[in-house]
Amino acid sequence: MSTEGSTAQPHAVVSGSSSGIGRAIALALLDAGWQVSGLDAAPASIVHAAFTGHTLDLRDGTAIARLCAALSPVQALVHAAGVLRVGPLGHLDAEAGELMWRLHVDAASRLADALVPGMAERRQGRVVLIGSRVAQGMPGRSQYAATKAALVALARSWGAEVAAQGVTVNVISPAATATGMLQDPARAGSAPRLPPIGRLIEPAEIAALATFLLSPQAAAITGQDIAICGGSSLPR
Repeated sequence: MSTEGSTAQPHAVVSGSSSGIGRAIALALLDAGWQVSGLDAAPASIVHAAFTGHTLDLRDGTAIARLCAALSPVQALVHAAGVLRVGPLGHLDAEAGELMWRLHVDAASRLADALVPGMAERRQGRVVLIGSRVAQGMPGRSQYAATKAALVALARSWGAEVAAQGVTVNVISPAATATGMLQDPARAGSAPRLPPIGRLIEPAEIAALATFLLSPQAAAITGQDIAICGGSSLPR
């Protein structure tokens, strides 16, 4: 997972790499010497010699399988792509719920199914899924919370399957983060809750933790849901 002592760059696949948390993680990995393949429905926003952008609809399982089969060996997978749709009981949108499930959970499952067995065979690999503090439940966000909670279950299950093969699987669950998602009209009327530290979480802070979890030093951390919450999880 490190370039120390080796001329080969480790290779990470990062979904949602064109903006927000995914972009911050991709940039941090590039700075750390990784080769990064970015997956996003939007055009690539990163220009770097070690970055390759792939425009991809992550709801398309066939497209995911085709792309993963064409990639060079992968040492890490970061699934950061996501959307937020809100709605209280009585006004739940089935299409919005399906969108979030397919993008958060189904895409993560397809990417991991295609890439993690190779990591396990090589006895080296890291997976980081971007969850949310909302997974613990929040009024008006039940469908979103359910998809993010599912990521924790996936991480714990996959982590148990591949721990002995040198592969770790973890979730990072941020509180409200300073990304473009906060300005999404689809969340109108559902303002973010400011953490006790008095500011939003910065994408670079999440990227720093993701970079560590993908490093050799994090080999003993797996199956965990790690909050970057600015004190939101503390009793008050």
